[in-house]
Amino acid sequence: MSASHWINELPIAATVCDRDGIILEMNQKSISTFALDGGAALIGTNVLDCHPEPARSKLVEMLETHEKNVYTIEKNGRKKLIYQMPWFEDGQYMGFVELSMEIPFEMPHFVRGNT
Repeated sequence: MSASHWINELPIAATVCDRDGIILEMNQKSISTFALDGGAALIGTNVLDCHPEPARSKLVEMLETHEKNVYTIEKNGRKKLIYQMPWFEDGQYMGFVELSMEIPFEMPHFVRGNT
């Protein structure tokens, strides 16, 4: 399995794992983001092994309940939005996708009316 061409060059780290937590795909940004942890060599390993507690327990729970997890972090002077969500194929739960993108420390927030 390999990342589609459009997602491979996005400036967003995209990592895909199966229902057991085995990493199936990483786009180029994900590979470079996790280069010190193994980069592309992480494909085929378990995502749970990449996370210390309490993040590991949260991932185990997410794999079992199929619930999304969304939060922001600050690391190395950068702020990121982390969006972890289940993915499905023909309605069947297949695992999780994690999107990680840098965001500004200050950014506009708009409240839009219903359309």
